[in-house]
Amino acid sequence: MDLDTLLVRYFRTADLGMVGAETLASGIERCQVDLGLEQDRGKRFALWAMLYLLGSAPDLEAVFDKADDRDSTRNFMDLLAASKGDGVG
Repeated sequence: MDLDTLLVRYFRTADLGMVGAETLASGIERCQVDLGLEQDRGKRFALWAMLYLLGSAPDLEAVFDKADDRDSTRNFMDLLAASKGDGVG
């Protein structure tokens, strides 16, 4: 899943700076519903990762049944945390 495609699907634009609070809340809610319904592991991760970046991801233990998926998700979170401290950006 492409991030820009997800942003347009849930927020009607790829530029979140153009999204109002009501649209943001509605898009996050729709994404959370889709996450709960999605069966494909890769798509579930993509939806969860976007919600994580928006500060609205549910607990990974509740979303990912398989230990490998939870470990991959933790690695993603660790990589993001490490990138925030490297002075880039």
